[in-house]
Amino acid sequence: PSCGCLFLKPSAMGKSKRKTGGGGGKPPKKAKTADDEGGVPLEHFRDIIEDDPEVETYDATKADKEAEEEKPEYNDVFSAENPDVDPYLMADAAYIQKEHRWKNKQRTLIFATRGVGVRYRHLMEDLKKLMPHHKPEPKFEKKANFREIVEIAELKSCNNVLFLEARRRSTDVYLWMSRVPFGPTVKFHVLNTHTSGEVKLSGNCLLGSRPFLTFDAIFDTMPHLKLMKELFIQVWGTPRNHPKSKPFYDHIVSFYFVDGMIWFRHYQIAPWTEGDLHDPEKQNLTEIGPRMVLNPAFIMDGCWQGEMIYRNPNYQKPRQLRAAQAAAAGQEAISKNRWRDAKEKRDQVKMNKDMLIEAFQ
Repeated sequence: PSCGCLFLKPSAMGKSKRKTGGGGGKPPKKAKTADDEGGVPLEHFRDIIEDDPEVETYDATKADKEAEEEKPEYNDVFSAENPDVDPYLMADAAYIQKEHRWKNKQRTLIFATRGVGVRYRHLMEDLKKLMPHHKPEPKFEKKANFREIVEIAELKSCNNVLFLEARRRSTDVYLWMSRVPFGPTVKFHVLNTHTSGEVKLSGNCLLGSRPFLTFDAIFDTMPHLKLMKELFIQVWGTPRNHPKSKPFYDHIVSFYFVDGMIWFRHYQIAPWTEGDLHDPEKQNLTEIGPRMVLNPAFIMDGCWQGEMIYRNPNYQKPRQLRAAQAAAAGQEAISKNRWRDAKEKRDQVKMNKDMLIEAFQ
């Protein structure tokens, strides 16, 4: 209709009525029992089971009490008497298992002083790539005491230290190599440094592979060189089965003793052909870099302290070398001035002689 009224059917109006309690509702149905259906009551079966001794019954309350008695207490799980208890099931987690084959746990701390030059920063990065067992550290303050390096190494769990000290705006750079915490400590003056990115050599090796360490035969003849060789082995040698290393050799780190200095070189090992892979006599050596020369200054028996057990008699400090070079340049300039003065005198005598001859002609 046009008035917009809503008409309901009688059946719908009847269904919409609410059911109220009391009076008109139907009574609830009674649950059926075995007696109503003509069956055997359950009490009869209970009597039969309790009277038969061969039938096992289950007492839930008794079973729960036995389970609580067998359950270990919290203190028993984490006590020292039960070390094999694994409450969190972490024994089979592969991502936290340790490398038990790593016995020679050598770690080397590598860092430098603040203000080191660009070339020596790249040199430090090259040294870190050569040693997968290294630990990095931010720059060290120049005015700080070197004895603090021992505490830094102990906090990093390192027993070896390679420390680059820069002076005079990286004009003079020294390499300190030490064994923590009891020493010894060796100081080198770094000369003729060339990084691997600077020289751009064709050699290459895999990152993290273990290097062969080779030394001159003279390292086994002198006491101070024997000590340096042992320090080089402990600092530069990658431990076997180290988690960050690869279990093969494809490069060589060489130390040569020439002119009283130690020459550092790094080479790649490559076979002549694919069939010569396991033949040590048919291998090529290609230089990779970096390269540097280490001039030993002295050796102390402690870690950045102690008695000086060796001093290089041929070592000269950088300022002494610069003074000697300046003196040599001054002597050269003086000799040039003297030669020029002598030449001027000779020319003057010759000119006077020619004038005298012309006067008598």
